[in-house]
Amino acid sequence: PILYSYFRSSCSWRVRIALALKGIAYDVVPVNLLKDGGQQFSAEFKAANPMQQVPVLKIDGITLSQSLAIIHYLEDTRPNPRLLPQDLKKRAQVRMIADHIAAGIQPIQNLSILNKIGEKKMEWAQNCITSGFQALEQILQHTAGRYCVGDEVSMADLCLAPQVANAERYKVDMGPYPTITRINKALLELEAFKVSHPSRQPDTPAELRA
Repeated sequence: PILYSYFRSSCSWRVRIALALKGIAYDVVPVNLLKDGGQQFSAEFKAANPMQQVPVLKIDGITLSQSLAIIHYLEDTRPNPRLLPQDLKKRAQVRMIADHIAAGIQPIQNLSILNKIGEKKMEWAQNCITSGFQALEQILQHTAGRYCVGDEVSMADLCLAPQVANAERYKVDMGPYPTITRINKALLELEAFKVSHPSRQPDTPAELRA
């Protein structure tokens, strides 16, 4: 498998966690979203993903983009350890939380949007994340055990940790979100979250390395 990834991309991090949890070895092709005007806009990368976004995973003779679609494929083809609960109600909750982050928070504070906002990008990102986290905190108070849904790591957790990293990067006050903070702390203690962390990637700049 080949993963086209950017160290700081939260969507790429989701997939790196899934690959690590499932013990899938892969090669990384770094795509720097800032360098050369954005390497995602190159003709070569556009051929891999016409949306010109990371991550992209080449695996089993197919090319997949969109982090949750990639994770679903990995789940379907390599089901251990499970990232979607067998209990259908819990499975629905996992998908709800994953979509809440992947569709409701991350896209409106990602790099392409912030570049269009201009000078108020920090304020914009904070507002997007804060409004999303206010809802997410309430949801998690009903679903969480040790992790987002019960006591097993799921696709919801693969979305949560990268989004909290974004929040910290944009200096969001995490005080009002004790459940999110507690779950994130537990996740970052897991080896799969450590090895896939943005501070430990081949393309991580020296000053940001762990």
